[in-house]
Amino acid sequence: MKLNEKASGILKNNAVKWHFDNSYARLPDYFFARLSPIPVQSPQVVILNINLAKSLGLDVEALLMPESAFLFAGNVLPDGAQPIAQAYAGHQFGHFTMLGDGRAILLGEHVTPAGDRFDIQLKGSGQTPFSRRGDGRAALAPMLREYIISEAMHALGIPSTRSLAVVTTGEQVMREVLLPGAILTRVATSHIRVGTFEYAASQRDTDAIKILADYTIQRHFPDLLDTENPYLLLLNRIIDSQAELIVKWLLVGFVHGVMNTDNMSISGETIDYGPCAFMDVYDPNTVFSSIDQYGRYRYSHQPQIAQWNLARLAETLLPLLDPLPERALTLAEEAIGAFPKIYQSYWMIGMRKKLGLLTEESIDTELITALLTWMQNHYADYTNTFRALSEEVLPNNAQFGDVEFKSWHTRWQERLTRQACPQSTPLELMKTNNPAIIPRNHRVEAALSAASEHGDYTLVHQLLAAIAKPYDDLTEFNDYRTPPASSERVYQTFCGT
Repeated sequence: MKLNEKASGILKNNAVKWHFDNSYARLPDYFFARLSPIPVQSPQVVILNINLAKSLGLDVEALLMPESAFLFAGNVLPDGAQPIAQAYAGHQFGHFTMLGDGRAILLGEHVTPAGDRFDIQLKGSGQTPFSRRGDGRAALAPMLREYIISEAMHALGIPSTRSLAVVTTGEQVMREVLLPGAILTRVATSHIRVGTFEYAASQRDTDAIKILADYTIQRHFPDLLDTENPYLLLLNRIIDSQAELIVKWLLVGFVHGVMNTDNMSISGETIDYGPCAFMDVYDPNTVFSSIDQYGRYRYSHQPQIAQWNLARLAETLLPLLDPLPERALTLAEEAIGAFPKIYQSYWMIGMRKKLGLLTEESIDTELITALLTWMQNHYADYTNTFRALSEEVLPNNAQFGDVEFKSWHTRWQERLTRQACPQSTPLELMKTNNPAIIPRNHRVEAALSAASEHGDYTLVHQLLAAIAKPYDDLTEFNDYRTPPASSERVYQTFCGT
């Protein structure tokens, strides 16, 4: 498809209603490299997130034009865009590395009619100074995976970057074999990462750290301005939001897969969906990522990794926390040391909701632990077990007839009777905290294979429809609640880079 002059004018001018104000691009140049996406041969939109486009205040009619593919591919830059590749560092599997956007370009920051600010980034848009011998491109399946999983997370009520569109490029990329290329348009409250602070600290210039910290406060935490120690409060705020985020992951059985410091967003959003997946059978040691050979980022280890990553953030902020190094270190250690307690508080709140517990009792921790232990020992499906408990009557199956489960169930029912509320209230609470549907791995893989290998997006769209309302009992999506057969189980996922 060729871009004609009329379509180019429509897309570049304000027909789409972009409103860019690029504050990050006004930071010192060492935080990024200025460059444009590399045009692709024949872009075509395969998915457009109409609901997200509307929430951003964009003109859907203009985006539905076939020529919008050139916009989402980076062949045409919208007016007001100031494309950059961001610089950052990161600890990858515990080892420090200088990184940066090796296959992504930040077009700029779109400000919605409501005044909200979002980064608009093209992922898979070509080589940058940070590509490190990579081709800067992306294959279709990983971009569709990010679209599906990020939208599922949003529907589940978990803070996340989102996906506005996926375009195929008309070109192929080499990843052991030739695969169809694609570009994803990612929307985020920002792309400031723990790794961005590590990069600033690597400049060995306190001013660089202060500039980034001040910018982060101004953009994300303006209520901290003019406080006595805004940098300590910034650290505390990020610690709190990350503890809450990780708990939300665990409550729905989500495994991020690559919790490197460059994949931890300062804004508290889930970012960078690579070999991520949702558990079927409950097992705390669940690992999906093909590159996580030692289980560093396994399901149950995600809280400890979050604390480790936050400690790396605290190290970068030491020069700002206090003029006295000893005092700065003490403040940082106290802040990081509080993480387990904050995390545990959020976890107990979330687990009580999953079990319909509106009050607090000392036995609750043991009650929760006993259920999880039973689930692990009996290979119970994590999502379906909690959803079954949300029903008035348990399904008639062998697992729930187990003597050990019946004993636990009796104790749980006794615990519920000590709440001064109608019987329906706990069930209502549970149904809004125990999803009926998650993007199960075998469903995701089937959809990706059909799209990538055969150009058939039917399963992708069906899956997106199913996960759009995960807490509702919609009979037309009952099949998406079924766990995989043994032959369908997905044991490994891949980064796709």
